[in-house]
Formats: sequence, structure tokens, C-alpha cells
Amino acid sequence: RGLRTHFAKSFGRTQRDEQVRAAFNSPFWPFVLCSTSIGQEGLDFHAYCHAVVHWNLPSNPVDLEQREGRVNRYKGHAVRKNVARRFAAEVLGSPNGDPWDQLFEMARSHTVGQDAAGLVPYWNYPLAQGAAIERHVPALPLTRDRARLEALRRSLVVYRMVFGQPRQDDLLAHLLSRVPPDRIDALRGRIEIDLRPRAGGRKGAEQTDKGRHGPAASSTRTCLLPTL
Repeated sequence: RGLRTHFAKSFGRTQRDEQVRAAFNSPFWPFVLCSTSIGQEGLDFHAYCHAVVHWNLPSNPVDLEQREGRVNRYKGHAVRKNVARRFAAEVLGSPNGDPWDQLFEMARSHTVGQDAAGLVPYWNYPLAQGAAIERHVPALPLTRDRARLEALRRSLVVYRMVFGQPRQDDLLAHLLSRVPPDRIDALRGRIEIDLRPRAGGRKGAEQTDKGRHGPAASSTRTCLLPTL
């Protein structure tokens, strides 16, 4: 069956790219954006979208990361929905100031209050039963994409670990799938890193570092992205 469309453009980058992006990054239609792999780089769709459908899968984890990076960005749609759901009732009664500034300030105060170490960023605001980045792969059983998806997930964990920015959910899922449950507690102490500030604040940390090492150490929309 045919799919009714509002915008269409030929292959290649033109000025119409900006028109398509501006239309999709709004509360109005189009609500579904279909693109070839040309749409996986350089275009941000996170303003009003937090779902990606991989009509088919790329051959490497870098391309998978690029695709999902279109919607998984700073203060994206999922984060704003969660912040608004949690604090909108308090902000709507305040007539002064920008409502989004107030919402994010409340989110910041809320996360800092729960996490004294300051390791939870307010701009990545999860909420139980709230919005989250969605990855959809409509792969049929016994197809190559089913096996490729698992391989890409494993490769993506390693790829992000190389430059020191693993996604915690993906990393934990990968580790739990490979470590027997009875060994988790024994291994936890070996792999955990305590990033909380040392007692005494910065001065205490500098004194400890200096004693050990000499000088102180320095501290709902859907995007369809198939592959050509």
C-alpha cells in the first residue's frame, strides 16, 4: 500500500533539506520522516522526536550510532517530556520567566537533591513510565537482521568504551548477558569506580593526590532510516 506524504525530495543535499528538517522539528506534521542513509549524518531531529525505526540495519556500529544520534541529543524530546510531566504543575502557576528555564532548574535541583555527589545530569532526566529513546527494528524471525542486531549491540558497547563514553544501560545489559549471576557480586568490587568527591572537598582531594603522585591531578515522532 502507498504511504501518503507531505514532503518529498530527490537524492542529494539541497536547500530543501532545511525545509524538511524545520517541518519535522515542530509540533505539526509531518509526524513520520522516511530517509535513506543520507539522513543519518548532520541532521538533528531530537526537537520533537525520540524514536528511530531501522527499516534495515547498517553493517557497522558507527552507522548505527550516527542514526540514533539524530534523536538522542542534549535536552531532546524524551527528556523534555519527562521534565514537563514531572514539574509542569508547579511551573504553570508561576507567571514570571521562561517556563522551560524554570522546568530545567527544578530538574537540576531535584537531581542534585537526590544525588549529593553530583553525578546525575539534569539534562538526562529519566522518569518511571516516562519517555525514552526508542529503537525499533522490524526484523522478521530467522532473518539476517535478527542476528546482525545482536552483533551490532555488542559492537556498539565496545565502540563507545574505546573513547570512554559507554551507555550505562547497554553496557550493563552486555555484561549481564555474559556473566553468570552467581559471579556478579564477586566481580562488582573489581570493576566499580567510585567517582564521588573525597572527604574534605577539592582541598582534601588535592592533598591526597599530591601525597600519592606529586603535583595535584587535574580533575512521539518516528524517524525511519534505511540503508542504501
